Formats: sequence, C-alpha cells, structure tokens
Amino acid sequence: MPIERHSGIIAHAITVDVEDWYHVCGYVPAQERIRHQERVEQAVGLVLELLQTCGVRGTFFMLGSVAQQHPDLAPRIAADGHELASHGWSHRLVTGLSAEEFRAELVRTADLLEQQTGRRPFGFRAPRWSLSRETTPWAFDILAEQGYRYDSSLTPLAAIGNPRGPRNPHWIATSSCSGIWELPPLVTSTPFGNLPTGGGWGFRFFPNWFIRHTVQAYQHQGLPGVLFVHPREVDPHGPRLDLGLFRGFVAYGCRTSAAHRLTALLRGFAFKPLGEVVEAWQTVS
Repeated sequence: MPIERHSGIIAHAITVDVEDWYHVCGYVPAQERIRHQERVEQAVGLVLELLQTCGVRGTFFMLGSVAQQHPDLAPRIAADGHELASHGWSHRLVTGLSAEEFRAELVRTADLLEQQTGRRPFGFRAPRWSLSRETTPWAFDILAEQGYRYDSSLTPLAAIGNPRGPRNPHWIATSSCSGIWELPPLVTSTPFGNLPTGGGWGFRFFPNWFIRHTVQAYQHQGLPGVLFVHPREVDPHGPRLDLGLFRGFVAYGCRTSAAHRLTALLRGFAFKPLGEVVEAWQTVS
C-alpha cells in the first residue's frame, strides 16, 4: 500500500513517550531509591501546558505500568484532546521479550488504557526503538493481529536502527490479511549519515536552526516529520540515575529544559496526532 503525496499543508507530529525519569532501558534502579520520587505526572503536566499554549494536539505513547501507578494520567491526557498510544508495559526491549510476552504486554496495556479512557490504543512505539524487520519480524504480525494501525519504532539511525531504512511513512505487510503503517522519527540526512535531530540527545544538542531546516526539508519533500520527547526532558530539576557521563547525557541531557526549542517548532509548523497523520496520508488499496 503506497503513501500518497499530500496536496495540502503537511502536518507533522509531536509524540511523547510517557515514562518516568528512571525508565532507562537496560537499567533497573533499586526500588528504595525511586520510591516516592515519581515525577511523571508533574512532567507530563508541563508538556500538556506547553501543547495547550501552542494549540497543538499530540500522541502520547503510554507505558502500561505508569498508567497503572498513576490512574488519573491517561484520562487527563485524553481529556485535553490528545491521542493515546501504547509504549508497552514494562519498558523492556522487545528484543528481550518472547512473542508471547510481547503479546501479553500489548494486551495488558491496551486493556488498562481502554478501562481508564474508554478508548483502545491503535498505535505503538517500542522502548529504545527495539523493533526490527530482521530480528523481530513476528512483532509486526502481533501488532496487526491485535488491531494496531501504525507503529513508530523503526529509526533510520546506526546502532539503534537501520541507517539505510526509509525516512518516509511506509506500509509493512504482515502474515495476516492486513498490515501496519510505519512512521519513523525525523532524522537529518548528511554525507556522514543520518543524525538524530527528531528527539532525545540530538534534539537537545543540535542548534534550533538545524532542526528547523530539517523539518522544512521534510515539508518540501511532502513528508511528515515525527518529533519525540520524554517528560523528563522538560523537567531539568528532577532526579537522575548515575549512568556515567555519556549515557547520562543521552538519557537526560544537561540541566536545561527542551521546552523552549520545542515551543519554537510547534509555533512554526502544523502538527497533528500520528493517528490523524496516517488517516490523512493513506490511500485506499
């Protein structure tokens, strides 16, 4: 199923991975350290205020465990008009789950979000982009089986993805009669490879004009740029795990908020939730 080039204004997408400050893949902090230090509600509140100020609706990929610990959070996000999607339950990498464990996490998270908000999620993003058409092809089959319409987990970056992978939204056929849309995060193409400007450490590190130029380039090509942010990135005074200099920078950045540069982009371009981007772009097969 091909993507149709949109003839009107290109809508980009702002997405939020709803997890707390200690949800870093491959690291499990001592429970006594994180007890009574949850900050996800406060940080998500800052993101919601920012989006409301800019008049933008986004997509929030919810961890099921966070939704369980904070039962008012998903309803609050939905009440503000944002789309809720799944980030799995435990924040474990999909490559570390069996197919049955992956299915169970999907079902558990979707059941809880539907119970809390009355709506079942139909979008998914894996922790740390841990889906692959080579190593976890069964995951796309399970997503389609469970009624998911799109995924946003395949990043065209070295080390954590396929640097030769497509930057544009594309259709992934599955073993069932259906398939699933894939919407990769925004990256900047250079002669030295793709750069992670759409979120995380790259969004915090590269200058504003460079990121804006990339969004404009996507728009010129008729492509939606998918940006992503974690709540901890607008909560610079929150606690941090001792991850070492490099890994700590990747997870948290410096003691500044990403809100100001995010605000500039939200005010400069058109944005829609990912589900609406898919609806606007898909063609009838």
